[in-house]
Amino acid sequence: MVKTPERIWEEADLAARRLAGLALNPRTPQDVLLRLLAEGPAAVRMVLCRDRVLPDAVVDAVVEHPDTYTRSFLARNPHVDPAQRVRLIDDPEWFVRAHLADGPRMPFRVRPEPLPDEALVHMIRTYGNDELSGCFYQQISNELLRTMHTHPDAKVRRWGVGAWEWLSADARAALLADPDAGVRDIALLRTREEDPAWVESALPAKPCHARTGILCYQPLTRAVVDSVLTAPAGEDERRMIAYNPSLPTDVVVLLAADPDPEVRERIAYRADLGPAERRALAVDPDPKVRLAVSVHPALSEEERAAIDYEVPTDRGFHHRPAPSVPRDPEDVRRDALSAHPMLRRKAARVHELPPDLVARLADDEDFGVRVTLAQNHPDAPAALLLRGFLEYTGPDRAHLATRPNFPTARLAAFADHEDPEVRALAVRDPETAPAVVERLTGDPDPAVRAAAARHPNLPRPRLAELLDDEELAHPAAANPALDVAEIRRLARTIGDPAGPCVDTLI
Repeated sequence: MVKTPERIWEEADLAARRLAGLALNPRTPQDVLLRLLAEGPAAVRMVLCRDRVLPDAVVDAVVEHPDTYTRSFLARNPHVDPAQRVRLIDDPEWFVRAHLADGPRMPFRVRPEPLPDEALVHMIRTYGNDELSGCFYQQISNELLRTMHTHPDAKVRRWGVGAWEWLSADARAALLADPDAGVRDIALLRTREEDPAWVESALPAKPCHARTGILCYQPLTRAVVDSVLTAPAGEDERRMIAYNPSLPTDVVVLLAADPDPEVRERIAYRADLGPAERRALAVDPDPKVRLAVSVHPALSEEERAAIDYEVPTDRGFHHRPAPSVPRDPEDVRRDALSAHPMLRRKAARVHELPPDLVARLADDEDFGVRVTLAQNHPDAPAALLLRGFLEYTGPDRAHLATRPNFPTARLAAFADHEDPEVRALAVRDPETAPAVVERLTGDPDPAVRAAAARHPNLPRPRLAELLDDEELAHPAAANPALDVAEIRRLARTIGDPAGPCVDTLI
């Protein structure tokens, strides 16, 4: 029976959770880590192999470990170097290979670091399609993806067709004439997807995901467009085609006056919107429509300012992976210097934003600009990250605290804050007073309690108590205040239900 990580943890007893804490403790010696790997229960091996950076010697042992689950946890570890994960590339078990290909579970839509190019090519050449069916593509570097179409192995060239939009006409022609039938078929499908007549022949008659995708993004014949306008298969199809870049000019004009404000809003974002339509939508009765047209690239700053738009403040501000094709630097700079907050927010998403614009947008008057910059720029300054965390309470707020420059100094001042996520910041401060840390181990919020249990300033008697606490034994055992001798004593309890001798830790 396949056990999920959640089930493995639920079945772990107090002793196993305590040992799992040792597996995370930065002071745990390598020989103890190896013993935990060799003799620890499933929950301990899971935490050790999945949730921390690992020394090479431990990776060596994991790769040779007889348990399939244990090896698969290393395959999904987001903390280790890809060169360590890829040592499982020829694992005898499909389960492990498939997890390696699917990649680590990254929070907040962060893309994993690519696997080495030579390893990716090896996987494509030797793995079955079922092993490469997950998020494998996210681990392929852009550099490799753009050159795969020239690889001598046909299996690799098939993946190279995925870079079709980047390929020259000569490269596309070569793929269409490829000696491998599979490559030719995939390339032919891409050309057909650019042919409105073929797209019409492939359009499902009833509403479904495939029909939605075609109506939104693929080139449409006039017959398909007219059928949507006169006899749509679903209620939202006028909204769908409003996105479509192949929409004829007269239909753009027609939908710009559509009675549905969502259709008008989507039309307002189109770059091919004419001057008359822009003027009409600029005074549209719906505020969302006016906001959409106010960011149109054809407008001057003066024209934008003349529109009565409202900037939303209730949206989520997320991390977004960098696009495969970077934006034009001049366009980014124009947006960053715009008086329109929505354009400045758009610029703030750019990971490669130059230092002068980072400094400018970090002090922007718009809350959304500041938080977007903090969520996305790798060099977002510490003050901005902290300010964003304190001001923003929407989705992915926790991502801000994972950014490289998030501060740790002077966070103890938040120990009494009413917001538990802000109180938890106090436990990130290495100077938080022992009495405060101890108090926070009894905080009403479980995340605050767990974070406090790992703080090295936690008084020794309280730390000893928590090692026998059903809830907090796990984070307490990960506390770096435990010295090596104490860690070794705790590790001797592997297989001993009696657990540690608490008084030896006081």
